[in-house]
Amino acid sequence: MDIEHTSTSCRFRGTTLPRTYVDLPVSLDRGAPVALTVQLGDRLRTAMRDGTLKSGERLPSTRALARQLSISRTVVTEAYQQLYAEGWLDGRHGSGTYVADLVIHAPVTARSGSAVSGSVPALAGGGSAPSGGPAVPLPAGACGRGERVIDLRPGHPWVRDYDQAAWRRAWRKAADLPPGDRSDPYGVPRLREALAEHLRRTRAIAVGPEDIMVTRGTGNGLDLVAATLLSAGDRAGVEDPGYRVARNVFAARGAEIVPCPVDEDGVVVDGLPDDLRVLYTTPAHQYPLGGRLPISRRERLLDWARRTGAIIVEDDYDAEFRYDVAPLPALHGLDPDRVVLLGTLSKSLAPDIGVGWLVAAPDLLTAIVATRQDLSDRTSGPAQQAVAVMMERGDLDRHLRRMRLEYARRRAAVVDVLGPLVTGDTAGLHVMVELPGEIIPSLLEEARERGVLLDSTLDRHHHGEVRRHGLVIGYGSASLAEVRQGVAVVAELIGPRLADESRVAF
Repeated sequence: MDIEHTSTSCRFRGTTLPRTYVDLPVSLDRGAPVALTVQLGDRLRTAMRDGTLKSGERLPSTRALARQLSISRTVVTEAYQQLYAEGWLDGRHGSGTYVADLVIHAPVTARSGSAVSGSVPALAGGGSAPSGGPAVPLPAGACGRGERVIDLRPGHPWVRDYDQAAWRRAWRKAADLPPGDRSDPYGVPRLREALAEHLRRTRAIAVGPEDIMVTRGTGNGLDLVAATLLSAGDRAGVEDPGYRVARNVFAARGAEIVPCPVDEDGVVVDGLPDDLRVLYTTPAHQYPLGGRLPISRRERLLDWARRTGAIIVEDDYDAEFRYDVAPLPALHGLDPDRVVLLGTLSKSLAPDIGVGWLVAAPDLLTAIVATRQDLSDRTSGPAQQAVAVMMERGDLDRHLRRMRLEYARRRAAVVDVLGPLVTGDTAGLHVMVELPGEIIPSLLEEARERGVLLDSTLDRHHHGEVRRHGLVIGYGSASLAEVRQGVAVVAELIGPRLADESRVAF
């Protein structure tokens, strides 16, 4: 790559094909009130948006561009990182930074007729996925135009990009250990020690291994809590709309399900019944609306639990993934006596691992463990040993850091295209798009015909009266390129339908 410097501008040449290059000037104004990082990002974004920089072209290294512009390398690095997170750039290991495969789609129009967002990057037709991996097979009964679809269903993480060496090493270490003749109902001690340290660092929870039981995942932990605490006819509260599995688990144990309303922040505390034995909640990232329960409401919720004697079951299912927001303390850390914390590796690593955790007060944990023994329930010993190796060596932390960046890019692609229609995007692996209920069935069908699988609507997550309608869009299991392509289709389908709704309403 050739870099030419004149005055305060930098002209650099990137190569895509033999004898093709771009000659692009970048000028920064040190006297402007806008930070140099923002200026540089804006210049490059404009160049990619108007086609001056084309897909696949290589950018200068951060060191080279900083030297030629006579600015700090940190300025260039931060600008590149922001563009990478937004999906404009694609880093290729060992070979530099490139413009991602882009096309520019027109903005979606909101109900009012105003633009939802500016032009944003999306996958060029026929382009390969930057993150690799094919689209998922078309499900039975689907009628898309091709044999494969882009899967934008929520609840599934990205499992096609992992450290294979770390994975193999963990299982080799696990295989070196002889099989046990009797499993510890609390879980493998070394894994509980690693989990205690993990929760201390990531969720500010001061617990020891004696406070933790290793489960097979959230559903398993939830069932053990229900089997311990609930008898036939007991009332169990579940967020509404909320996680259907929680309703099913409680109902299977004979409980009466009580739908507890949620708003944009999470469960509504005022008006919670005083006779609930258990309340299931997702305060870090409400499922499916995506709210984060604020501190003031967390305190009121705990006051309610202390007053009524209820046990709160806190599902921390995807708390590792946050975007543009600071972490909030886990409920369990605020009152360990009234809160049972459930966690899982199904979102952070892979559902097939079959390892999660349950944290509870000593007396309650003892009772739950006794229930587990009565049910002859256990978590795979080799799986626990393998996870322990990954945690002890730092492999899980490295994987989480990498996936936070990857998911941030996919989340940015969704938000850029759908703009103010999106809510619940500050954390997790899904967002919510609230829409009129009457337009959803045809939208789902046409999206499927165009190769985009959207099968989760708010209607499915209500237990009581359906009060809200919309799509729950997951971006975990699709690559960045697939997410761009898929949400572009969704945007094209939503726009005319909202316009029609506006005309009817007017």
